[in-house]
Amino acid sequence: MAEENRNFQLEIITPDRVFYEGEASMVEFTSVDGEMGVYKHHIPLTTVLAPGIVTITEPAGKKEAAIHAGFVQILGEKVTFLAEIAEWPEEIDISRAEAAKARAEERLRSHAADVDVARAEIALKKALVRIDVKQAK
Repeated sequence: MAEENRNFQLEIITPDRVFYEGEASMVEFTSVDGEMGVYKHHIPLTTVLAPGIVTITEPAGKKEAAIHAGFVQILGEKVTFLAEIAEWPEEIDISRAEAAKARAEERLRSHAADVDVARAEIALKKALVRIDVKQAK
């Protein structure tokens, strides 16, 4: 008996490019509801992305990227990410990410009345994701 193809079509699209298009056997990412892992024939679902690492399991191995905000549509044979930002490790400027981390931490420490805490927390999370993806490479 032939083994069923376990791969599904995966697309990651940002406003300025098709970031990834190919076949995957699994994709892992962070949604606003927590960590998710998706295989072929997952129940149909649309969810909101949170800043995090997306791990793509391809026939040739795993790839990781930083992904920030957007939506994911999961259908039986296809998963589509519509992301605000997606970056491969080699596209990340580590010194810029570390500077963004320091700025966000300083804003959060200051407790100033004019600081948008939610925005500073998101900026910190994005910087930490970029640093994690770059250091994992």
